[in-house]
Amino acid sequence: YFINLQYIQDFINGSWVARYGKPMEERSVKLIWSAIVSVYSIGGLFGSLSVGYFTIKYGRKKCMFYNNIIALAAAVIMGCSRKANSFEMILVGRVLYGFSAGLGANVHAIYLGESAPRKIRGIVTMSAATFHSMGKWSGQFFGLSEVLGHEDLWHFLLAFASIPAVIQLISLPFFPEAPRYLLIDKGNQEMCNKALQKLWGRKDFKAEIEEMLEEQAAIKGEKPKSVWELLRDRSLRWQLITMVVTLTAIQFSGVSIISSYAFEVFREAGIPDLKICYVTLGVGATEVFTSITCGFLIDNIGRRALLWRAFSCMASTMALLTVTLYLKDTISWLPYFNIFLIFIFIMFYGLGPASVILPLCLEIFIQSSRPAAFVFTGILKWTEFAVIGMAFPFLLAELKNFSFLIFCGFCLCGALFVFFMVPETKGKTMLEISEEFNRINICRLFCRKDTQNHGETILATRL
Repeated sequence: YFINLQYIQDFINGSWVARYGKPMEERSVKLIWSAIVSVYSIGGLFGSLSVGYFTIKYGRKKCMFYNNIIALAAAVIMGCSRKANSFEMILVGRVLYGFSAGLGANVHAIYLGESAPRKIRGIVTMSAATFHSMGKWSGQFFGLSEVLGHEDLWHFLLAFASIPAVIQLISLPFFPEAPRYLLIDKGNQEMCNKALQKLWGRKDFKAEIEEMLEEQAAIKGEKPKSVWELLRDRSLRWQLITMVVTLTAIQFSGVSIISSYAFEVFREAGIPDLKICYVTLGVGATEVFTSITCGFLIDNIGRRALLWRAFSCMASTMALLTVTLYLKDTISWLPYFNIFLIFIFIMFYGLGPASVILPLCLEIFIQSSRPAAFVFTGILKWTEFAVIGMAFPFLLAELKNFSFLIFCGFCLCGALFVFFMVPETKGKTMLEISEEFNRINICRLFCRKDTQNHGETILATRL
């Protein structure tokens, strides 16, 4: 993504010439480049689909270990593509790396959430989002022409993903399995206690173990749910609605579009094309900084407050950006103000949705539902990502700058929904959070019954 696309397209054409002695048609080159970009999402979708199966079969720790082998293989295949003169190897590597990203991001979040003490569960779980932001920023940095982003070294940039995979492969054997998985899923209290001592230090964990035993008793030996069972379970309906609305608001908030549209905004502000990459690097650094800042706030302010406030500020920023982009030719300093608004938007995104969504998803589902919930949210995330990627060019062609008002509407809806409908999860056990959602489900059920009874009474009176 951070490599000059011309290098890859020249490589595709050059490898074709080396095989067949004639250049490839320009349309075919662009088609292959589009495939290289899109197969990552396809791999990510399949990786997300496999979360439930692999986490249940192998556990959290082993699943992460095996997943890093896939990531390492993908990086090696892509890194060797230039030497082998094969653009097909980039395609294969992108599919594998997408699969690894879709699987690894979810398993990592589950492992962190099931290993963290309740008081700091938010900051520990959301650290996955922080490192995700750091990964994007490091891609932008190493993609600079002064580092690896030039014609002679682009294949090394493709192989750069092997470094985190190697680090985790070396370090993971020294970490224990997730304590909650050991006790609730495997029923091994002794191994759970050893894991807690290794992670948190040598002290008495009686209260934590009792909490896990209560959750184990509440599950009553129920096997982990499949996605279909999760969708059919009426007691989890409100949790699912919460994830659908929140994830949809995030995916359609416009953050992915801001990233692609920023180039034009920066160019209109008079920044030379060769310098825009440095401004983009600043945008990435802003997301990293705000994500780290969120870590210090999430266990104090709470998930709900951070989410609805951030969504509200994002909606306001997007509405203001729509106006300033429309008026950019009338006032000389407005293009510079647009740059400021992009930084503000990314800042609120990092402070809220980008960081809070993982802890929220982990906390509102109990142990038997969690793997299936991450599969469901993964499918939703990658599907919506594909939809917005395909739909935005048409929206931009028809509505121009006013297309940003659509994203403003999604942010506003997300803020209202979280403010009025989502309970706070900060500092609560998984069972306490589950009981709060159950009360919402019961209230909705009684309201529905009262409405039906009232309607029947009116009908009987009329008859």
